[in-house]
Amino acid sequence: MSRIGKLPVPILDKAKVSVDGQTVSVEGPKGKLEKTFDSAVNIEITDNTVCVKPVDDSRHARAMYGTARSIIDNMVQGVVEGYSKKLEIKGVGFRAALVGNKLDLALGYSHPCIVDIPTGITVTIKENTKLTVEGADKEAVGQVTAKIYSFYPAEPYKGKGVHIVGQYVRRKEGKKSA
Repeated sequence: MSRIGKLPVPILDKAKVSVDGQTVSVEGPKGKLEKTFDSAVNIEITDNTVCVKPVDDSRHARAMYGTARSIIDNMVQGVVEGYSKKLEIKGVGFRAALVGNKLDLALGYSHPCIVDIPTGITVTIKENTKLTVEGADKEAVGQVTAKIYSFYPAEPYKGKGVHIVGQYVRRKEGKKSA
């Protein structure tokens, strides 16, 4: 049995959760999220908590109920508090600009790198190099951050590229001349 899956998900004061079969809807001050889960889990609301249980003792059901519980917990946290990731762009001439719902990145290539920002996600830019990606959906925030990071990951020699704040990048010593 999953140690995570056994724990009930507490419904926070500002959140409103409804379960319709396998579909869970969560609404709060930061937005509304809805997700449909695998039929291998039973989801029910009891005593201001959401309980997730496997349908049977199959390996798939045991794997899915811990996952479903974590996703529901992230949904409840997201609509009440929200999630954010901070990025920093380092390099001469590297910058970011917002054009409508598209993020335009100049990362030293001969072409601009364009990222479509999905609905429910907000990107704020400070000083042309500091980005903050915010939203209620943890998965979407992480996906947009990973997309931006994938254009030019921080390189270990000069430290140029897109850095995720809080992530360690090992620096390497360059070639030595004889």
